[in-house]
This record gives sequence, C-alpha cells and structure tokens, in this order.
Amino acid sequence: MRPFKPGQDVQMVLKEFCETLVDYTASAHFQLYRFIEEGRERRKAVLKVADKVYPKISETTEKILDFNDSYDFDEHCDNISRLSDDLSQLGEILADRIQMEDQVVNALQGQSRK
Repeated sequence: MRPFKPGQDVQMVLKEFCETLVDYTASAHFQLYRFIEEGRERRKAVLKVADKVYPKISETTEKILDFNDSYDFDEHCDNISRLSDDLSQLGEILADRIQMEDQVVNALQGQSRK
C-alpha cells in the first residue's frame, strides 16, 4: 500500500491493524500479569523477572496506545504523513516487548534465560 495516501483502503487496513494491536496489548498484559498483580504468584524467579521487565512493558504499552491514538481514523483520517516512520518505530517497540514477555513466560515455565 506504499506510498501511504489517505484513502478508504489504507484506512480500513490501519483500523483493523490498530484494533488487533490493542487487543494483543491488553490480552498479553492480562494473561501474563493478572496472576502476579493479584499476589498469587509465589515463585521468586518469576517475581524477579516480572519486577525487572514490567515497567519496561508498561512503557511499550503507552507507546502502542499512542500509535493507536495517532491513527484513530475517526479523528485523524488524513494524517498519515508519518505512518511509515511510525510503523518502523512500532515494529522495534513490539520486538522489544515480545522479548520481555518471553522472559516472563520462560520464568513461568521454570526455564532460565539463555
């Protein structure tokens, strides 16, 4: 779809992408951290990893939500001039987030980091 130009096709794909992105962000947060936040996790290794990465994951959540807010086509239909750069930055943010989430998942499964 490059170059990105305002239009219904780009708007529809971007809207669907943003919805999926927000769903992933919320789902990962609740699935990984609900148990920990409720104080039911007792394994020190899991708590240590969670304490280390949770603040960083929270930062990525804010950046993901900022991306979503920037491309909410109900309000910003014609503002896609930075979309390519923003998508590139978002890709880096997601890659970092996935690595941090993997650390938590590995700790939950009793695996050490390699």
